Amino acid sequence: MATSHFTMFLAEATVPEFDTDCPLTADCLYGLYVSWCVLQGMDAKPDVTFRAAMHCRDVDVHDSRLRMVGPAAADYILSSYPTAA
Repeated sequence: MATSHFTMFLAEATVPEFDTDCPLTADCLYGLYVSWCVLQGMDAKPDVTFRAAMHCRDVDVHDSRLRMVGPAAADYILSSYPTAA
């Protein structure tokens, strides 16, 4: 059975962060997913599909206890902030 791209996303762009007071929010987690998809050259699924996929993988998007890592994290951070002029 092929590995789901949602499972690959979690493995490549997140790590557990159990002792955080600021876990990734639902919007940030989805934004990270979109950045990961762009870097992978694939179309991101809609937010509702993403949330359902996270639920199936026991990820609570409202209290994810995840931290972003890797190239998708850098892409997400850079694209989330306006450039300094």
